[in-house]
Amino acid sequence: MTQVFYVASALAVVAAFLTVTRSNALHAVLYLVLALFALAIDFLALGAPFIAALEIIVYAGAIVVVILFVIMMVAGAAVSGEQERRWLPPRAWVVPSLLAGALAVLTIGSLAAGGGQAVAPTTIGPREVGAVLFTTYLIGVELASVLLLAGLVGAYYLGARD
Repeated sequence: MTQVFYVASALAVVAAFLTVTRSNALHAVLYLVLALFALAIDFLALGAPFIAALEIIVYAGAIVVVILFVIMMVAGAAVSGEQERRWLPPRAWVVPSLLAGALAVLTIGSLAAGGGQAVAPTTIGPREVGAVLFTTYLIGVELASVLLLAGLVGAYYLGARD
């Protein structure tokens, strides 16, 4: 199961990299779906099938559909590609690249030093997830829902025809 985890993790990292480097928004969304499915496989490998199902249903299903609707409402693919090239010049990638490199060095160093304790996988059911989400993390859940609503209203406003 460890090999499955590492293969899926590598696939998720590559797909996430391709998501942020594509100039065509539709291609970026497809790579995002691939990354989300790879993360769901990681959750399955860690023994969290409920979180894996939530990853697919909520993120790969609902959120990606909302993103596709926003892409369709705001602009066409030809316009967005050129606009993204103007907004993201190569110098904008310097700091994120340095941070990603630092993360890679720390991760490889931790693995080489034998870091990371083995954790016995436990099954967490929907009741436990719901109890934690709506008690301990209630403010975070509500803030995320308001943020998604604001993004949807903003996309509708930007896409509205005069």
